[in-house]
Amino acid sequence: MSNVIEARGLTKRYKSTVAVDHIDLQIPPGRIVGLIGPNGAGKTTALKAILGLANYEGELSVLGKNPAKDRAALMEDVCFIADVAVLPRWIRVWQLIELTENIHPKFSREKCLEYLKSTKITLDHRVKQLSKGMVVQLHLALVMAIDVKLLVLDEPTLGLDILFRKQFYTNLLNDYFDAERTIIITTHQVEEIEHILSDLIFIQDGRIALDCSMEKVQENYVELIVAPDNAAAARELKPLYERELFGRHIFLYENANRQQLKELGELHTPSVADLFVATMNGGAA
Repeated sequence: MSNVIEARGLTKRYKSTVAVDHIDLQIPPGRIVGLIGPNGAGKTTALKAILGLANYEGELSVLGKNPAKDRAALMEDVCFIADVAVLPRWIRVWQLIELTENIHPKFSREKCLEYLKSTKITLDHRVKQLSKGMVVQLHLALVMAIDVKLLVLDEPTLGLDILFRKQFYTNLLNDYFDAERTIIITTHQVEEIEHILSDLIFIQDGRIALDCSMEKVQENYVELIVAPDNAAAARELKPLYERELFGRHIFLYENANRQQLKELGELHTPSVADLFVATMNGGAA
């Protein structure tokens, strides 16, 4: 099956500023991709190009279509969600369902109502009467009733506490995702999504800093924790990044001899957050 997203030399300029700088991407179907980067790195601009909301230079294909020219047809198979904690507070649930039905051609009222049966939400509820957890449930009901091939989530759990953020991702994985769908997630809370990701893309200064499957992360990268006495020996093995925590030195390596490292201290698979920090500081490539 062909890739859901293919980009070659994707570039976006705002006058003298290059927001996206010659990006190459290949995202196959059935993947959950974390698009991670600091503020101003180019994440949102790249998403806008993918969604047909911004002009660009280079080549870009999304579900076999040109987003700039075929946006109306493309959006029949794409759903974009930002910040599930925010819905119009005055609107009633039944009005929101009708609105979504009118906006998105692949929305199923029956699926939405079926999901809502497992909650305490009624059709006559106004959003302002719902708890945060119920707002998440309502948003999930709307999202999971839209039968699309590409779901783009931009900071979807902003403003939610950890309990409801976890609920959102658990339900998304268990009740929505399958091998035919692709999900792209941007978030600053990387530690909360790493268990559901299949792939990582780090973006920095408009360029791809890392493009790697989670399997490759486990194969290629390792953290070594050593006591101060072994720090110099660990440093000689050319780590990508070094930090200190509670008097112990932590080194990040790529494609290193693990047996050699093991003689110096404890080995661990780095978290996405640690790999991200190392990459942003010029480590991983």
